[in-house]
Amino acid sequence: MKTIAVIGAGTMGNGIAHTFAQSGFTVKLIDVSEKSLDKGMATIAANLDRMIAKGSITQEDKAKTITNIITYTDIKDGVVGVDLVVEAATENVELKLNIFKQLNEACSHNTILATNTSSISITQIGAVVAHPERVIGMHFMNPVPIMKLVEIIRGYNTSDEVTKIIMNLSEKLGKTPVEVNDYPGFVANRILMPMINEAIETLYNKVAGVYEIDTVMKLGMGHPMGPLQLADFIGLDVCLAILNVMYDGFKNPKYAPCPLLVNMVRAGKMGVKSGEGFYDYSESKKAEKISKQFI
Repeated sequence: MKTIAVIGAGTMGNGIAHTFAQSGFTVKLIDVSEKSLDKGMATIAANLDRMIAKGSITQEDKAKTITNIITYTDIKDGVVGVDLVVEAATENVELKLNIFKQLNEACSHNTILATNTSSISITQIGAVVAHPERVIGMHFMNPVPIMKLVEIIRGYNTSDEVTKIIMNLSEKLGKTPVEVNDYPGFVANRILMPMINEAIETLYNKVAGVYEIDTVMKLGMGHPMGPLQLADFIGLDVCLAILNVMYDGFKNPKYAPCPLLVNMVRAGKMGVKSGEGFYDYSESKKAEKISKQFI
């Protein structure tokens, strides 16, 4: 396996492209927006510069990584001759199904098709392509170049061979792959999102404030980041989408998103990406200033 296509140049997509390119793979980074591609490549360059500053890579390593990435605005052009496609578009089931229908038409039947979805059914995605045994989940963690875990999700039809190939490939990237089965939220978000949702419920019910809730979880439970800060980092819209997938999949009220989360997303308060969530990021991306609505 030498050539990888990554669909989506956003936070996860550019991180995945960075990781593959730094490991010596040729990467075709695809996004419908030239502006998004430029932004994604600028992010990769900035992240590589941070690695140089820390002494973990050299200027030559950066140059090779950047050279390994080619950008495209058309899926058909971008997937020609690739061994693997990793889809990293927005966490929206209709969008992902549409992309996989396009991949079904544009890719060889031997091409492995992976999705970076954090909650959507691999089996459902695989159902829209011929040979669904080649469809698998590769759920990278953010920030991708740093985080070691890759959650490898087997759909109902995913073959043993494809699973083994992707597990081995993840190890070549310097990651630790963990194989899980295809149920809503998989493992990571099935455990994480109810915790985040409960933290939001705790705030909503005025049990404690933003700072207090995050401090309890950081100092008392040893979490590097409080759940409300983490929700802002992930994106409150993404948290809501994942909770809705789990609620729809299990029909269990424990996965129902807190009304406060729903209202914040409706109001455009998405966290770091929008400049405000539970914290105010207008002056710094560090969670140092609590949003005025929670003071």
